[in-house]
Amino acid sequence: MQFSAREDIEAPINSVFDMVADFERFERMAMRRGIDVRRSADSSVVTAGTTWETEFKLRGKPRQMSVLMTDCDRPSQMRFEATSKGMTGITTVDFLALSQRRTRLSVEMSLAAKSLPARLLLQSMKLGQSRFRRQFQVRLGDFARELEQRHLHGS
Repeated sequence: MQFSAREDIEAPINSVFDMVADFERFERMAMRRGIDVRRSADSSVVTAGTTWETEFKLRGKPRQMSVLMTDCDRPSQMRFEATSKGMTGITTVDFLALSQRRTRLSVEMSLAAKSLPARLLLQSMKLGQSRFRRQFQVRLGDFARELEQRHLHGS
């Protein structure tokens, strides 16, 4: 299953990249939502090869997922591979400078099942695909507006 979304952001490409690369912020957000997140490297600088081990509940069951940053090409792209017991996913985040003060953020995700329960989960997601895609686009839009505000206020 594949889906993608893109948003234009009123901020320079380097600022957008830096804000998206603020992984400590994302780790804190995940922990506030009850997700246990452990980064493999102690360094605050995230580079290709950095991994995160996560534990969370999905549909009432505890799940584990490993996320590996496979590519980090500043300021144009980040790529991640996620693996869990029954599923794999690849996420690519692209940054395109539209002008000195405007950046296009594109996110593409693909999910593949490795087990029967994961296939059933993906099948249920496919049944609600249009709603899922809309929700993904709305969340990326909200994230883009947040990035604009952070850039505007310098935080």
